[in-house]
Amino acid sequence: MLVESEQISQVATAEAERIRLITEVIEEIRPNLRRDGGDCELVEICGNKVMVKLTGACVFCKLSSATLEGIQARIVEKLGEFMRLVPVMGGVKAAH
Repeated sequence: MLVESEQISQVATAEAERIRLITEVIEEIRPNLRRDGGDCELVEICGNKVMVKLTGACVFCKLSSATLEGIQARIVEKLGEFMRLVPVMGGVKAAH
């Protein structure tokens, strides 16, 4: 029983670190987006999908797909695993 508890704790710690790294990457890029009148907010993390919401000038920007690809590449680089950045519309939910 103690071994199971330790394994659950290790998984929770690894997931928390994963969320922290993803959030860190998004927060690093946000000042640049805000300077141009846009923003990118973390909506949800579900498996290997990171849902984000583009707002402001980013919504209609022709370079938004390049921005998303760049953020995705940085997340993959930091985590060392493939993650897919998915833009979503609508309200922002808490990441889990």
